[in-house]
Amino acid sequence: MSSKTDGGKVVRVSKKGQTTIPKPLREKFDIDAPGRVRFRETEDGEIVVEPVPHPTDLRGSLADEDAEPGEVWEELDEMRERDKRREESELERLEGLEDE
Repeated sequence: MSSKTDGGKVVRVSKKGQTTIPKPLREKFDIDAPGRVRFRETEDGEIVVEPVPHPTDLRGSLADEDAEPGEVWEELDEMRERDKRREESELERLEGLEDE
């Protein structure tokens, strides 16, 4: 169950830390269920929830007629590595804040 406050949606968080993204938001932001989302914190301390596309959603989006075999996978691997480095950096930043 959710309610609107300040133009946003308020949802319950279970004892296990689980919540449900309201259907109108899932539809608006094309979040699949079941699916995956990424949580990240902005510099202003806000939490942002972003849909994570399934690899099959990327099929063809990275393709290039002139691409050599395997280049698309290399590009995908590079994207994953950039995401991993960004997440590790964010974790280090958050751990640093906890130590203060």
